[in-house]
Amino acid sequence: MSVIDQFILEFDTALRSVVGGANAGRPTPGSEVGANNALDAAQRQHAAGLMRINHVGEVCAQALYQSQKLVARDPKIQAMLEHSGQEEMDHLAWCEHRLKELGSHTSYLNPFWYAGSFAIGLAAGLAGDKWSLGFVAETEKQVEHHLESHLKKLPEEDHRSRAIVDQMRIDENEHGQAAVQAGGAELPEPVQKIMQLMSKVMTTTAYKI
Repeated sequence: MSVIDQFILEFDTALRSVVGGANAGRPTPGSEVGANNALDAAQRQHAAGLMRINHVGEVCAQALYQSQKLVARDPKIQAMLEHSGQEEMDHLAWCEHRLKELGSHTSYLNPFWYAGSFAIGLAAGLAGDKWSLGFVAETEKQVEHHLESHLKKLPEEDHRSRAIVDQMRIDENEHGQAAVQAGGAELPEPVQKIMQLMSKVMTTTAYKI
C-alpha cells in the first residue's frame, strides 16, 4: 500500500476505536446463547460496567499497537503487532456489540483513553524494540489477570459476556507470549507498578463513565 493508503487505514482504525463501528473478523463468542434472557436490571447494569471497562481496554490496545507499530525497527515485529492488533479489533467489536445488547454505552472518555495510550505506546516504541515488546508483554499479562477477575465478577447467568471475556483472555495470553518470544525485555518493577496504578484509575472510571 502507498503511504496515503496506510494513513487512511490507520486513521479509520483510530476513528472506529474512539467513536465506534469496529468490525470483527471472527464471530462473536457466545452468540448461540440468549443475550439477556436470565439477567435482571441490576445484573445488566453490572455486566455493562465490566464490559465497558473491557471495551476501554481494547481502545487503549488499538492505540498502543498502532503507535508501537509506527516506530518498530524490525518488519517482523511490525507484522506481529499488526496481527495482534487485528485480534484486538475483534475484541473491540465484541465488547461494543455486547454493550449495545445490554442497553448501555461505551466510555464517554474514549478520546482521552486513546490519546493517552497512543502517547505511552509511542514512548515505549521509541525506547527500542525489546522494551516495546516488553511493554506489550507486561500489558497483556496485566490484562489477562484483569479478565480473569471479570470472569469471577460477571453474573453466572451472563453466558454471552463470559464467553467473550474468556476468548479475550485466551488471545491476550497468546499476544503476551508472542511478545516475549520475539525478544521482549522484562520491565523494571517500578514501571510495572506505575502501569498497575494507571490501570486501576482507568477501570474505576470506565465502570461508570
